[in-house]
Amino acid sequence: MKNTDASQQKILELYSNYVLRNNKKPLNVFTFCEDHEISETDFYFYYANFEKLESDYLRFFMEETLRLIAEEENYHQQNAKHKMLSFYYTFFEQLTMNRSLVIYLLESDKNNLQNVKKLLPLKKDFQLFIRSLDISEPMMENTTESMAKIERLKNKGIEELYWGHFMATLKFWLDDTSSNFEKTDIFIEKSVDTSFEFLEVKPLKKLVDLGKFLFKEVKNNR
Repeated sequence: MKNTDASQQKILELYSNYVLRNNKKPLNVFTFCEDHEISETDFYFYYANFEKLESDYLRFFMEETLRLIAEEENYHQQNAKHKMLSFYYTFFEQLTMNRSLVIYLLESDKNNLQNVKKLLPLKKDFQLFIRSLDISEPMMENTTESMAKIERLKNKGIEELYWGHFMATLKFWLDDTSSNFEKTDIFIEKSVDTSFEFLEVKPLKKLVDLGKFLFKEVKNNR
């Protein structure tokens, strides 16, 4: 007898268990529902297809991250840089707790993450978070040179710049083989620090520091 009131959370749980045990998608929605005794109507109430379902996992990690950091003491009094660091550390902690599933979802596309459709809902949520930080007007000397640099940054779009940074961090984490993914933590610290220094038009020392770290990683992975 089919369970006619399967919840969204239950469907996600059943799907993740299936793909981690079989390392592939179910044949189709019908067989997935039939095998797990749930109604196709329930499935289609939440998702049009498996790709839409898979993108929901990543949004869930985002939502859980935002909930957790909002509960941190003094989070709302922190500046944008520290809020972003809190977000990154917490988000990638969530991913690490579910690494097998995330690797299944993204491993085949990890070299071209910018074009992965299942990441689009996550991108929208991430850019809303960036917008909430109000970092498009950095503190700096009011000079013609500095204002010109900021205008160029604005033309590219602060949100797009940080989405590219987020994708680079996600790729680094997927490739990271260090104990407890400590190198990802280092990458987060250095790259977020560098990005804010860049917005303040004082990037050289931080860029060199980040470059040394990345060069060392590439060399060690050869």
